[in-house]
Amino acid sequence: MIEEVTRIRRIRMLYLQLLYHCNFKCLHCFHGKRLQHADAFTLEEAISLMTLMRDEYGTEALTLLGGEPFVYKSLPELVRYGKQELGQQIEICTNGYRIDRRLTEIAPYVDLLRVSLEGIGSTNDHIRKTGSYQSALSSLDLAQSLGVSTGATMTVTSRNIDEVLPLARSLQHFGVEQLKLHCLRPVGNAAAHPELLVTDPAAYTRLRQQLQASELAIEVIVDEDLSEHGAPDICAPVGGPVEIERIEADPRGALTMSCKGVGKDSHAFWYDKHADRIVHRPSATDELTLAVPDVSYARV
Repeated sequence: MIEEVTRIRRIRMLYLQLLYHCNFKCLHCFHGKRLQHADAFTLEEAISLMTLMRDEYGTEALTLLGGEPFVYKSLPELVRYGKQELGQQIEICTNGYRIDRRLTEIAPYVDLLRVSLEGIGSTNDHIRKTGSYQSALSSLDLAQSLGVSTGATMTVTSRNIDEVLPLARSLQHFGVEQLKLHCLRPVGNAAAHPELLVTDPAAYTRLRQQLQASELAIEVIVDEDLSEHGAPDICAPVGGPVEIERIEADPRGALTMSCKGVGKDSHAFWYDKHADRIVHRPSATDELTLAVPDVSYARV
């Protein structure tokens, strides 16, 4: 269905939000009140979508998210199936909170563990949860000992923009290979916390200059909206591309191709769990009608 509407024949990666449930209530979470919802993929539904995406769109990589994916009861079975039966590259995005037992169990099937952090020590804990900083570092340390490659993500806010460089330096000591910086968008919980927004865009320029001058060993990837002028507003060409990097499925089955559309109900496609097929449900505000550009990332 996606190819019929957009001409997209290949989608490299499936971002699969397994459930809304989370053991955190982060101040900036784009899910907002949906964290209270019970929507989730069953193991069978998740496997069916993963298989469909591989067979119809050549998907080769799977990123598991939530909510918090480590509270998903069938995570071990899902990860093993994705790796052994579907041959996917497996990435898990997690808060890293008390995941030692389950991480040890699934380590042989995980290609990348990406832990979310929002600064150093209390800065992180204020945004995320008390004790979460040390727990995240412990998880990164365990992953390294288990031979699992690690990365980190950080959403840049007014509270933590001065801690990006110190955090990057700290992560290097844990063998973290990459730090990915996201731009805060006022959706979900972030809409109720406008104080987190960076109001001086010149601060992004200073941040980039600091990172470029720091000679870090860790790779830093930056959302191009983290700049004084924002990212180039480039949308897909007429007729659409034949290949895109990713598509994201939320726990209801809604599919979103642009990160800028996630959390805004701007999806044009749904995965119908009962029929095991993708359907087109256009609207006046969907990402195709509005030509929502995707997020672009670049190395610092």
